[in-house]
Amino acid sequence: MLKLFDLHRSGNCYKVRLLLAFLGVAYEKIPIDANAGEHKTAAFLNISPRGQLPVLQDEARVIWDSMAILVYLAVRHGRGQWLPADPNGMAATMQWLALDQNEVRYGLGRARAITLGNPTRFAQLGNLEECREFAHTALEVLAGRLQTNEWLVDDAPTIADVACYPYVAMASEGNISTAPFPAVRRWLARIETLPGYVPLP
Repeated sequence: MLKLFDLHRSGNCYKVRLLLAFLGVAYEKIPIDANAGEHKTAAFLNISPRGQLPVLQDEARVIWDSMAILVYLAVRHGRGQWLPADPNGMAATMQWLALDQNEVRYGLGRARAITLGNPTRFAQLGNLEECREFAHTALEVLAGRLQTNEWLVDDAPTIADVACYPYVAMASEGNISTAPFPAVRRWLARIETLPGYVPLP
């Protein structure tokens, strides 16, 4: 059985749990207490040298980084439905994964960390105004696509939607409103009606 080393409140961990739920894949969740520093112990660093979560273990194979895990799960368990195999679809998916790891993460994700007082390096080093600028860019780019399309890539949900969803859906926890972006709000609602959807942390 798959093992997921997990931090419940983390959006990056949640996106992996969400894809696993959509795929209907069983797994064992192994909670890691970041507040107690468990992600920086020698034992955990042996599994994840960056000391970050999530980490997925599939028998002898260990995968760290949420994007790498999403790609792995989509290829291994997605039956061709969650990661396009054609060059155009794959490139488009990677573009949205890049948006998630940049403007979404450093905008919406970091604003949430600062606002909630999360004891992470993002909260310690973040500038809230800068985060809001990144967040606004992320939401504008998403809205530009979603005004005329239901999904980020082609005409079906992919790991691009799964990756971008969590921190956008939790925008209010960073005091960022998605109200000016109705197309984004409709997209969030569509994701929440997909079979297997699990609630946000």
